[in-house]
Amino acid sequence: MKRAVIAILAAGASLCSCSETTQRAIPQDGEIEKKVEQVLSRMSLEEKAGQMVQLTSSVIIKPGTHEVSPEGEAILRKYKIGSILNSMNDVADTPEAYRQFIGQIQQISIDETGIPCIYGLDQIHGGTYTVGSVLFPHEIALAASFNDSLAFKTGEISAYETRACSVPWVFTPTLDLSRNQCWPRMWESFGEDPLVQSRMGAAMTRGFQGVDPNHIDAEHAGTCIKHYLAYGASTSGQDRTPAMVSPRELREKFFPPFKAAIEAGALSVMVSSSSNDGIPFHSNRELLTDWLKEGLNWDGMIVTDWADAKCLYDRDHTAPTYKDAIAQTLNAGVDMIMEPYDTLVCRYIMELAEENTVPMERIDDAVRRILRLKFRLGLFDDPLSQKSGFGNFGSRQSAETAYRAALESEVLLKNEEGLLPLKKDSRILLVGPNAGSVRSLNGGWSYSWQGEQSDNEEFTAEYHSIREALSAKFSNMEYLPVLEYAPYGDFRKEIRGDYGDAVCAARKADVIIVAAGENSYCETKGNINELTISPDQSELVKTLAATGKPIVLVLGGGRPRVINDIEPLAQAIVSVLLPGNYGGDALAALLAGEENFSGRLPYTYPKYVNRLNTYDYKLCENRATMEGLYDYNANIESQWPFGHGLSYTTFEYSNMRADKTEFLSDDTIKVEIDVKNTGSVAGKESVLLFSSDLCASVAPDVRRLRDYAKVSLEPGQSTTVTFNLKASDLAFVDHSLRRILEPGGFRLSCGSEHIMVECVEHRTAIVE
Repeated sequence: MKRAVIAILAAGASLCSCSETTQRAIPQDGEIEKKVEQVLSRMSLEEKAGQMVQLTSSVIIKPGTHEVSPEGEAILRKYKIGSILNSMNDVADTPEAYRQFIGQIQQISIDETGIPCIYGLDQIHGGTYTVGSVLFPHEIALAASFNDSLAFKTGEISAYETRACSVPWVFTPTLDLSRNQCWPRMWESFGEDPLVQSRMGAAMTRGFQGVDPNHIDAEHAGTCIKHYLAYGASTSGQDRTPAMVSPRELREKFFPPFKAAIEAGALSVMVSSSSNDGIPFHSNRELLTDWLKEGLNWDGMIVTDWADAKCLYDRDHTAPTYKDAIAQTLNAGVDMIMEPYDTLVCRYIMELAEENTVPMERIDDAVRRILRLKFRLGLFDDPLSQKSGFGNFGSRQSAETAYRAALESEVLLKNEEGLLPLKKDSRILLVGPNAGSVRSLNGGWSYSWQGEQSDNEEFTAEYHSIREALSAKFSNMEYLPVLEYAPYGDFRKEIRGDYGDAVCAARKADVIIVAAGENSYCETKGNINELTISPDQSELVKTLAATGKPIVLVLGGGRPRVINDIEPLAQAIVSVLLPGNYGGDALAALLAGEENFSGRLPYTYPKYVNRLNTYDYKLCENRATMEGLYDYNANIESQWPFGHGLSYTTFEYSNMRADKTEFLSDDTIKVEIDVKNTGSVAGKESVLLFSSDLCASVAPDVRRLRDYAKVSLEPGQSTTVTFNLKASDLAFVDHSLRRILEPGGFRLSCGSEHIMVECVEHRTAIVE
């Protein structure tokens, strides 16, 4: 058992505050700071208030055009608005159209105040709102690849194609730990694990912004990481609903992804729409100012989510008036208020400053941060961001990256008796609502908010649904639309045909492919009351299974739907998640054996709707039977665990070793393991390193992912994978919110192998 230790911090130091000696998250640029102060010194209070407000494009656009309306121009001039967001006319448009619209906005803004406006878009998985842009797999699918370089390239290409529209600022990446599988925004994140979220979020941030966050060039874009904090830990599983996460767990698991992205240079942060333990995040000064701004010594900008400042008044009831809600939000540390339709907020900011309810110092700090962002993006020098011709927009090379990302993100969950890959001459029956739709491959934030425009040929004529991709690959395939999604309205609505037709066709087939899962949705519209797959889809699988023909179940969607009743009926199961426009092509190549599966689940796939858990559960949650009076039993049972994924080949792990079995808190442990492809085809393997703390003063998780690497091996080929594990990474956060590393044993595991190491240091406080 570990000996009790006292975590020792330097005298006067605090976890969540910084000193003059704390390294800045983003190095300060003296010239930019000088320019910021020059602009700030000449601004009126009215101009400052305007800079702190963001409106949606529909308020200022002439409907059905790409022009600022006369009423919109009057608003921009009267209220000195600092930012505009959202697509024009609520649908994707061309780069040329964006340049026209934004050009008018910039002309008005500079003419009125001399300060350029900043335009932002939710470019979630590529140029979400841009015609002709390459759409990549969503974050949840990228996480399944366990390939950080794909996250980087996605960010890099997405930034380029966004900047072609004269849009310099994107509300991405999403860094919410998805801890409840019901949550409708799960697919926007990198899954349930803090390390995957941290590494991929930082990689995507660097891809978007380039090498110098102080000087974002014309082919990169500033990021707004979101949603700070614990948005994906909703206790109800519904969007925009409260969380109940302890401060200790907030610090240990939810905060690190944001910290990593900020240390990678992220320029701005969007606040969670939710609350935690009764405190709305928009009014939580400790989290916004103490942890984020001061604790990380970060001089970036914080913006609210959609109309969320007002929510403190009319939803959360923590503010007696709308004006008080604005005061709480600003005093907590928010710099820009996204109040999309309401200019009243401008007047309230001015009144609050004049009353000193919000000190002028806080107003000036917010405006400095907004101006700093605009200077870092080069908007004062080039408001339209047009320094190149963007000849690689929608290029073949970018499309190839999206295709490779889809290949590495799709997960083979089950493959009994080697049913897959399928023979090219197999007689295939294809059914299911996800078969004939590009929409179900792209998900939400695809050409429109809810993604329904993905089946509009104006946007996706050149891309292939699963049906189209399989038809091109397998000559003996028959598709029957016996179950389809309704084209509009509720994403859950399904149109059912005669299953008898499918049964007749199945009798002539060698194999049945059922493409099932979810239709596209976004945000609150994706709320569900039942995590089980739809009754009609379940019945379809059961009906076809009765024919005795083997079934390949292809699951698509943004979250895992419970399938425990039909899983035994399928001989092979593939999860494609949300792979983007090239997901159908990738699936066809994988099912044909032209490519090999390498994806792994980025979340725990639940088996029961009342047994939702993550892989890093507490040991007490999974116990053997306690015999006696109560016959107590507790167990964790999932359909598939986090990190699960099969291949057409096999990999053997052996000879796991470390360069030291005893270590101190500032040591780095070199861990090595040999991996061999023991099968007959080439394959990629995600090698995952886990740790288990054997005993701690806070009940430890059963295990935690500490590192990962992806290797490519030919048949018979071996390689040695090396992990350089910092001892400090094994620390945990105690109830005083200190990161500590206690003496005692740790089990390190990788594949089927494990070794033991031990911390032998008694003074083990880790100061962040």
